[in-house]
Amino acid sequence: MTNLDLYAKAEHLLGIEEATEALYDLYRSELDSYSVKTLLDVGCGRGGFMKRMISDGVTCRGVDLSSVMVEECKANGLDAQCIDISKVDAKYDAIVAIFDVLNFLNEEELLKFLDEISLRLSDDGVFIADINTLYGFKDVAEGSMSSENEREFLVVDAIFEDDKLFTKFTMFEMCEDERYKRYQDTIVQYFHKLKIFEKQKSLKLIDKQTFSLYDTKDKTLLIFKKA
Repeated sequence: MTNLDLYAKAEHLLGIEEATEALYDLYRSELDSYSVKTLLDVGCGRGGFMKRMISDGVTCRGVDLSSVMVEECKANGLDAQCIDISKVDAKYDAIVAIFDVLNFLNEEELLKFLDEISLRLSDDGVFIADINTLYGFKDVAEGSMSSENEREFLVVDAIFEDDKLFTKFTMFEMCEDERYKRYQDTIVQYFHKLKIFEKQKSLKLIDKQTFSLYDTKDKTLLIFKKA
């Protein structure tokens, strides 16, 4: 099981449903300003945002590096693949990367990713993504939490240092024989300064909005067009 698959397995215990819905509302309202007939959701998760956009008449495709997430999308009749953005072979009116997708990439991976996004945008296409602010990492994400239900127990410990957030997930799941199986892994996220995006050559940053998702100004929404 990869660390992203462990995250997928534990996601329902993290209490992020309200925040996720708020992000979906924000992205949807931003996309209302554009003529969007086709959309690619990078890091699509379980496909919640695609479902919303499909209800608006948009043709949607999702990609995610978690096979667990992709299988759930497919089970719900959504067009999703467990592939990297570099394997996508079409262009789209809009591309989105919702809820920290960019923060999972180090700077080298991020610059390559943005170039790949540009290649898959139509000439007048728009790319929207969000990142954590420094405050979002240091004062919101860092720390410990635990959650449980009748058959599962999750502990999350997050430490922010050297512009990186190290989040250790430890999950215990009760099996049919009532013994517990343990899953454990660490996910690393990276803080990115805005100047990285402002200097990017294949995409032009046309708007940025710092907003509050969990706490005061913990996220920034980035909107790009092709350069």
